Amino acid sequence: MTIGLLKEPAPETRVSLLAEAVGTLTKKGINVLIEDGAGEKAFCNNTEYKKAGAQIKSRNEVLASSDIILTIHQPALNEITALKSKVLIGVYQPLFHIELMKQWASAGVTTFSLDMLPRTTRAQAMDVLSSQANIAGYKAVLLAANTYGRYFPMFMTAAGSIAPAKVLILGAGVAGLQAIATARRLGAVVEVFDTRPAVKEEVMSLGAKFIEVEGAADASKAGGYAVEQSEEFMQRQKAKIAESAAKADIIITTAQIPGKKAPLLITEEMIGAMRNGSVIIDLAAATGGNTPFTKNNETVVVNGVSIVGNSFLQSTMPSDASKMYGKNVLNFLQLIITKEGAINLNWDDDLVKGCCITHNTEIIHERLK
Repeated sequence: MTIGLLKEPAPETRVSLLAEAVGTLTKKGINVLIEDGAGEKAFCNNTEYKKAGAQIKSRNEVLASSDIILTIHQPALNEITALKSKVLIGVYQPLFHIELMKQWASAGVTTFSLDMLPRTTRAQAMDVLSSQANIAGYKAVLLAANTYGRYFPMFMTAAGSIAPAKVLILGAGVAGLQAIATARRLGAVVEVFDTRPAVKEEVMSLGAKFIEVEGAADASKAGGYAVEQSEEFMQRQKAKIAESAAKADIIITTAQIPGKKAPLLITEEMIGAMRNGSVIIDLAAATGGNTPFTKNNETVVVNGVSIVGNSFLQSTMPSDASKMYGKNVLNFLQLIITKEGAINLNWDDDLVKGCCITHNTEIIHERLK
């Protein structure tokens, strides 16, 4: 069996597997083909891949000769026919690209989108959303500190005292929790809002204050994801957030709902109440953003407040991001490859079935059907 690894389109700097992960596959007798230059932006060159037992090929050769194709982002539309009868593994946001999934299904592609994995205990080792969100949360705070024109920590000097920055974090998922920890290490005072009361203990253990709003919809059966809330709750939430936003120097927003536009949490009025020079880092920019002014991969200044929309923060740490992503991929491959190195799609496995989008010229994922 042959696994092919494609080079990602710019501005992506990550790669599906680094040389170390490739070596794990070649030691099992699996052929690995690497597109020329695929790992260069992640500081892994062709020589390292060759030492790990891989072969360097052109993109067309990788597409033609591989049984499994690894590519984080979607291949080009004109490459669909080359994917016929092959297995494609990556992060494709199928709920936002249903028409594309239909095209892949018609072309006979078997697609596994790892962002659709059920969020169970067994899936943690292959949870690409969590591994990459961890990096995004860390870098969001560093980006905020770099953009913000004042200190983060408190300073008492002969020239006067500097008050610590006040940081508001919306969403205490993996990205939010890492943002809390990083902001606290830099000396900021942190407040956190999340619709899930269950995360309060984690937030407080990191040294942040948890903002409670009563009446949230039960998210215990949503597999770790956020759920849509009632209009009544949204109004109470808006009032609480407005109160904290007016005092905040930095706001980091991470709230997303799978398959839906990101909820609007920071309104124009809230931004107008923030002081000049404040910063908003919007990690939900790829799905519309948590503010009405967010533009993905752009910085917009509104009333003196810098609103940074960035869905590529994980790509600013390409080596570690690729290492973590590659480990997730290796763990998933164990579910669909036998010890003898053959493909075995076990549809009785809830993880295999749960993230398979297209197979046998059909869309088979229940949510997309």
